[in-house]
Amino acid sequence: MRTQLTNYVARLFAGDLSAFGGPATDETVAGHIRAEQMSLLLGYSVGIMLANACNATVLAIALWQSPNRTFALIWAVIVAGAAIAFGLQSHASRRITKPQFVSRRAIHRLVRNAFVLGVAWGIVPVAFFAEASTGGQLVITCLCSGMLAGGALAFATIPIAAIAFTAPIFVGIAICLSRNDDVAFLLIAFLVVVYGSVLLRGVFVNSFAFARRVMRQIEAERTVRRDALTQLPNRVAFNETLDAALKRLALSGEEFAVLLLDLDRFKEVNDRFGHPAGDEFLVQVASRLQRCTRAAEHVARIGGDEFALVMANLTRPEDALEIAERFVAAFNEPLLIEGCEISGATSVGIVLAPRDGNTQLDIMKNADAALYRAKKAGPGTICFFEETDDKASRDRKALQADLAGAVARNELFLVFQPFLDLGANRITGFEALLRWQHPSRGLVPPSEFISIAEETGLIHEIGEWVIRRACATLADWPDDIRVAVNFSAAQFHNASILQTIVQALADAKVAPRRLEIEITESMLLSKYGSAVSILNALLELGTTVALDDFGTGFSSLTYLRKLPFSRIKIDQSFIRDMLVQPDCAAIVKSIISLARDLNIDVVAEGVETADQLDYLRQINCDEVQGYLIGRPVSADGVEALLKSKKLRAVFAA
Repeated sequence: MRTQLTNYVARLFAGDLSAFGGPATDETVAGHIRAEQMSLLLGYSVGIMLANACNATVLAIALWQSPNRTFALIWAVIVAGAAIAFGLQSHASRRITKPQFVSRRAIHRLVRNAFVLGVAWGIVPVAFFAEASTGGQLVITCLCSGMLAGGALAFATIPIAAIAFTAPIFVGIAICLSRNDDVAFLLIAFLVVVYGSVLLRGVFVNSFAFARRVMRQIEAERTVRRDALTQLPNRVAFNETLDAALKRLALSGEEFAVLLLDLDRFKEVNDRFGHPAGDEFLVQVASRLQRCTRAAEHVARIGGDEFALVMANLTRPEDALEIAERFVAAFNEPLLIEGCEISGATSVGIVLAPRDGNTQLDIMKNADAALYRAKKAGPGTICFFEETDDKASRDRKALQADLAGAVARNELFLVFQPFLDLGANRITGFEALLRWQHPSRGLVPPSEFISIAEETGLIHEIGEWVIRRACATLADWPDDIRVAVNFSAAQFHNASILQTIVQALADAKVAPRRLEIEITESMLLSKYGSAVSILNALLELGTTVALDDFGTGFSSLTYLRKLPFSRIKIDQSFIRDMLVQPDCAAIVKSIISLARDLNIDVVAEGVETADQLDYLRQINCDEVQGYLIGRPVSADGVEALLKSKKLRAVFAA
């Protein structure tokens, strides 16, 4: 019972309308309602405070001939001065962007101030009415009536504040009137009670209607500003919050931070479990992230697996770091997805305003640069923005702009790395590898530009160029030589890839069996649902399909059942260590044995020593590839390599 009473009192003095029988809300919605109430009050407050100062001055003049003149003058100076000061403060507050959330403590202060002002006016009839002249009494009556009406207007949406202000005035009037036996004063008392009841009823009716209107508005805005999956604010809401923070920065110098997060393992969850599990993963992550923030702040989901937070009223950079560390620590415990425990991780980039920018464009650009560095450093890394990040970001954007015209300027070219058949001791094909000769940067590694191509969609144009050039080059080679072309998952998101491959084979007049498509497990994501159907169509066409980097993914064995692969390529990490680590040797032998049982050829990648080659011969590996066999060569060098008798002699059994 005591706890219930305490909760009721807390809700009452926080302005919670449910304490008066109004609509019940959660704290988030209540904070928004309080923000709207405060905004409306600030709109009235300047005029009302000026009226208070004017009324105090009028009262001092009316009581100038009264015996209480000195007391009245002191009272008037205090009330007028306080009203003017509060009015100036309210005027300054109105210039700052309207807050989205107001705490209970702010309403507590408002109720306290309303009560103090009400007491100040409640003193007037008690202290001055009896000794005042008839004119002075008339002025006091008018002023008290006006203050009651003005208070009801000012606090029309906040009943507890209206009561706190008007109650002392009612009490003061009651004390004053109780001292006089004149019937006229009894009539005045009756009118005061009637008018006061009407005013307070109007306050309650208006406040309930106002709250319901704000709740409907909040609900409507949620549709536009809420992420449908996680129920977090979306990019629209985040941009509005950031814009409001920038306005406060310009007007009052209030510093803030922006934290940008990216989930490091979301893609892996989608790879293994599919879209529904990925959605559940995001929902659970959103819940954990929101619990890490302060009450008035909300993490926003601004992209697929990207989240952001605006930290307002930042006092020191360590505060932003503390929240970021909470975000990272939120993934210490695994998430339960479809009965399986999944470990998650996030990287965080932090910018501080105005140090790192004072526009939305600069802040988000720099936050993205800081996040990019954090992701490169590894899961769970937190990075503040640094000037070097800006340079790296500009370089990346410049590289992106140059890549857009690389095909047209003939800056891309292919090199070819051979496959050696260990049974026949001859080269059976080549893997086509893409290279970019930049006019000023020189040779740009694929590791730098392929990810840019995938992010920007340029991978489709570049991929089409690669398949056409590879097929055209293949046409000049012997009929028993194949070419293997790597495809990224992004390319299979484009259904026209099948038509591109068919057209390239037709234009080059090359048999489909001589083209091998190399894919990784990421190709088979549910995100790219068309991948399996396209690969099946290619197999029906007669091309071969190889599963690259075998053994490094989640579901290699599962995918061997899904598609009739022609080859699997053992990842070079196993080949590199198989002679020094027994577990790697066991894995390599197991893969070869499994492939043989499934009638699938095996290619060992990364062969660099004669000992590795000898061991692979002993365990009956089909083909090998690596620097020992041959480094990537240009198309002109392929013919010489095929005719090389020295190569056959070196690798003879």
